[in-house]
Amino acid sequence: MQYRDYYEILGVTRGADADEVKRAYRKLARKYHPDVSKEKNAEDKFKEVQEAYEVLRDAEKRAAYDQLGRNFRNGQQFRPPPDWSQRFGSSGGQRFSDLNGFSDFFSSLFGGAGMGPGQHEESEAGHLDVTVEEAFGGTKRRVTLNESGRLRQVDVQIPAGVTEGQSLRIPGVGGRNSLLLKIRLREHHLYDVVGRDVQIELPLAPWEAALGAKVAVPTLGGTVELTVPAGAQSGQKLRLRGRGLPGTPSGDQIVTIKLVAPAAHTPAAKEAYERMKRDLQFDPRADWP
Repeated sequence: MQYRDYYEILGVTRGADADEVKRAYRKLARKYHPDVSKEKNAEDKFKEVQEAYEVLRDAEKRAAYDQLGRNFRNGQQFRPPPDWSQRFGSSGGQRFSDLNGFSDFFSSLFGGAGMGPGQHEESEAGHLDVTVEEAFGGTKRRVTLNESGRLRQVDVQIPAGVTEGQSLRIPGVGGRNSLLLKIRLREHHLYDVVGRDVQIELPLAPWEAALGAKVAVPTLGGTVELTVPAGAQSGQKLRLRGRGLPGTPSGDQIVTIKLVAPAAHTPAAKEAYERMKRDLQFDPRADWP
């Protein structure tokens, strides 16, 4: 089994804070997303980036991973320390294994936490990570529970419209007790989810914002045509009603406009900007004292 340097994969230092880790993940996720990337081995790279972020976004997993030290290199042969499962399991971590296609390295570190005896009527088993797409459409996930040393597989039905922090009850697991799995939404390279609302940035060229435009905008339910009004400004928000996560009521998709100016790399482009400067007589700071 090969060691994976999650910091190297995301291109961040070991001292990087949560915001740095998130920014690095989003940049790489956009670069390697299989739907848009033309990079070689994009799908494998995308999964690798997802796995690295899954560990470094989680304070408990990151702290445990950091216990391995700095002596290993990416791709080096690796075997977890003999007492690894006891050390990580005793920190109150998840009581189930939701490996979901991650590497053997990941599963060797985070796939064997124990549930332990003497649970209460309803106890929290840990987090169940789902993608935004799975939260929108619903899915079924098979997880492995560790019931006092006995492994048991359970199919968990994730209903459409689940939200961050929502708990799913698994009745009858572990004798008379039931378990609660708390939903945690994975970061998405395009969407931010707040409650049932889905937020997305819409890059616009200056002329699209000034003149108005009809723009194809991705949503979780498919692409829709959005009418951008003439005179739209950067930061302005437009709403696609009912295009968020399903529910009663369903959420909306909030589209935030982001103006993107083309670079003046050619003489023709520079002349176009000079002409705009002369003709428009526009001062964006005219209201400053």
